[in-house]
Amino acid sequence: MADYRLAHGEAKFAELIWRYEPIKSGELVNLCKSEMGWKKSTTYTVLRKLCNKGIFKNEDSVVSSIIKKEEFSARQSRRFVDDTFGGSLPRFLAAFIGGEKLSGRQAEELKRLIDEHKEG
Repeated sequence: MADYRLAHGEAKFAELIWRYEPIKSGELVNLCKSEMGWKKSTTYTVLRKLCNKGIFKNEDSVVSSIIKKEEFSARQSRRFVDDTFGGSLPRFLAAFIGGEKLSGRQAEELKRLIDEHKEG
């Protein structure tokens, strides 16, 4: 799995792109200046880095995502479960619930998700 971990500034930058995409690179520079206090060179350096990671693309001075925000979040979540719980979803859920009781609605929703994604 590719490395989809982002530093704080990169994550904030990515959120801007996802919110405004497709966005002209010049507009992105102006947005980063006003929202984050970044210089033009900083914006292009971080953009290049995230393009090299395969998250965004800059074609004809228009920036857009290769990986949508929801997919990115899902990949980060899977990496967290892999790194922290040895890939065990049941161990993650046990830790997440932490001894608390689920509502009937929550339990039914989890059952439905399990049934939808169960093999065979």
